[in-house]
Amino acid sequence: MRKLILAGLIAAACAGPALAALQPGEAAPDFTLKGSLGGKDFTFNLKSALSKGPVVVYFFPSAFTSGCDAQAHAFAEDADKFAAAGASIIGVSADSVERLHQFSADPNFCAGKFPVASDADTRTAQTYKLNVSPARSGAKDNKGQALDHAFIERVTYVIGRDGKVLATMSSAQDKLSPVDHVEKSLAMVQTLKK
Repeated sequence: MRKLILAGLIAAACAGPALAALQPGEAAPDFTLKGSLGGKDFTFNLKSALSKGPVVVYFFPSAFTSGCDAQAHAFAEDADKFAAAGASIIGVSADSVERLHQFSADPNFCAGKFPVASDADTRTAQTYKLNVSPARSGAKDNKGQALDHAFIERVTYVIGRDGKVLATMSSAQDKLSPVDHVEKSLAMVQTLKK
């Protein structure tokens, strides 16, 4: 029951009045964020990552919640396919770096296969025109820990080497499941490889 209530709170938090997320053809704002890769400190810079190939930037509400856990696990399972297509992955949430260290290293979620970054002040999410909802009193994750951070709506961007958005996938707008984001972004980067 608690998981259903949490899922409802997160869905409500991310279903506020819709901002227009960046659309294909728009320039993706550069950003540098601290985060975690395999439980260790990691700094991600978009411009640097784009010099190696396309980047899948996926924003998610919170680590250790059902949809976000499934999405991270799916990205981890397909990480080698993304790499084979020349693409890198970065997950971004308002979770603290400490929470992301646990999430990143956990074999059930990111499994150390790709980094996740902390946008605790949500400035990066705002430059990507994403809805951000404040922390909700009493909200807890799947481990029973209080969720005291903001929630960023679930949106995935595929960004080309030229820094332009190639695809935008939104759970709220496109009615996609968290795992659909992974499948659609993988198909996109594989098409780019050809």
